[in-house]
Amino acid sequence: MDRLASRVAIIGAGPSGLSALRAFSQAEKNGEKIPEIVCFEKQNDWGGMWNYSWRTGVDEFGEPVHSSMYRHLWSNAPKECLEYGDYSFYQHFQRSIPSFLPREMIRDYIVGRACASDVQKYVCFNSVVRHVEFVADQKHFTLRFHNLVTGKNKSENFDYVIVAVGHFSVPNVPSFDGIDSFPGRILHSHDFRDARQFTNQNILVVGGALSAEDIALQTYKFGAKSITISYRTKPFGYGWPPEIEELPLLTHIDGRTVHFKDGSKRTIDSIILCTGYKHHFPFLTEDLQLHTENCLYPDQLFKGIFLQRQPRLAYLGMQKFYYSLPFFDAQAWYLRDVILGRISLPEEEDRASDIRLWRERGKQLSGPSEVDLLAAAAMFKLGRVHKQENILEFRDKLFTSPFTGTPSVANPICWIDAKDDRIL
Repeated sequence: MDRLASRVAIIGAGPSGLSALRAFSQAEKNGEKIPEIVCFEKQNDWGGMWNYSWRTGVDEFGEPVHSSMYRHLWSNAPKECLEYGDYSFYQHFQRSIPSFLPREMIRDYIVGRACASDVQKYVCFNSVVRHVEFVADQKHFTLRFHNLVTGKNKSENFDYVIVAVGHFSVPNVPSFDGIDSFPGRILHSHDFRDARQFTNQNILVVGGALSAEDIALQTYKFGAKSITISYRTKPFGYGWPPEIEELPLLTHIDGRTVHFKDGSKRTIDSIILCTGYKHHFPFLTEDLQLHTENCLYPDQLFKGIFLQRQPRLAYLGMQKFYYSLPFFDAQAWYLRDVILGRISLPEEEDRASDIRLWRERGKQLSGPSEVDLLAAAAMFKLGRVHKQENILEFRDKLFTSPFTGTPSVANPICWIDAKDDRIL
């Protein structure tokens, strides 16, 4: 890091990109000189994954649809775990609200802080980044982008590039024997938009993580006849209602009959693959691309942010999520302070040692119950207890803000009966 940056590119104006924008904006408001910031967002609005679209596959410009958001989604963790330290839910809504919120309220909160931060001036909407490379002899990045509205291409140079595009938009799609001849509907959760499409159907949900859990509940809530969850490693083990069951991984499909490892079989109408996503960055040259699994500490990123082999390239939000919004802020503050020269990065070997240390610590963790962040961690753990007690009622529980002390209030209707996802 031999000189301070004069231009910084941020790719993506979702939650992590907005955290970076706010971090720089705060420094500027405090009288500090900041680099020129340009944020490229391919959608026509900010919010990233929280922007719901009815479209699947490609958008109106022929670009891959970014969002995996679906109708009737509610937060699967208390809002108190997602709260920004400098912008509370009470400050935004000016009233006490429930702990678990529908998607529109979460997006409204994220966008509300962005508007209050006055960072829209940095964002170029409808601008998709096509190519980024590092020009070694000139010590800068050349970034080429395409304006989807005007159809024009342009290249610009930057001292730093921040990749904030998330890792929940490129689906991981496995194959199973016989799936090509299955006569029903097959989709990945990335293309799931409305559980009402599966009313009165026998559904197979393939996966063992949060999207499988939630889509099973969504389809149950909106009247699916039966839901079979097929897991690879272990079942959730909740006290599911009779309409939901868990079976080991499917082995093959014969017509509408799906066969499982334990020898059982079920007749299925639709298959929903909740099989995760890929870290995929085709707009970067190969030497700049992050290759990692969904983990707490990617082995190519110093402090989970800076690409080890080229630390002028930074990634935000690439970790397995437990704290999301406040976690993005913490990363953005550290990143900003490095770019502004407040913090000096160690030499390459020292960075490598630090990465190895944190990777080893990560291997000692048995699961999210051992990931600690004081009050937020305690609420996450309690939320897991609530799921085990009653998977249909955990979203009706109440928590208190660790920042403001504001208690949440009960929803006027239980989650299982709430069929609307607009602002409460």
